[in-house]
Amino acid sequence: MDTYQDQARLLKCLAHPMRLQILDQICQAEECVCHLAAVLAKPQPYVSQQLAVLRNAGLIRDRREGTHIFYGLADEQAGIHISAILAALLPAPAGAIRGHAHIAGCCCPRCAAPE
Repeated sequence: MDTYQDQARLLKCLAHPMRLQILDQICQAEECVCHLAAVLAKPQPYVSQQLAVLRNAGLIRDRREGTHIFYGLADEQAGIHISAILAALLPAPAGAIRGHAHIAGCCCPRCAAPE
């Protein structure tokens, strides 16, 4: 494979605001699609479509837990550390708390569980 072609494909995948938001969320903690839809205030089918693009690009992985599928970073894609790229693109604000954020009205198992 042509390295420049591979890098261009990666950058094209990252050049979408919603995909960057999804990656930022799952960089903090594994999340299910219902939680991502609630956090991003987007319809679940739209979020699922963006997750499919990211999964097909090898940037994320999925894991089934009961009836829910949780998405996390596939931190190394063809020798590229996605978390390092995201840290350079999306620096965390000072004092930012990383991890799962409980969202009122979200039906995911992590939001339903007491803090």
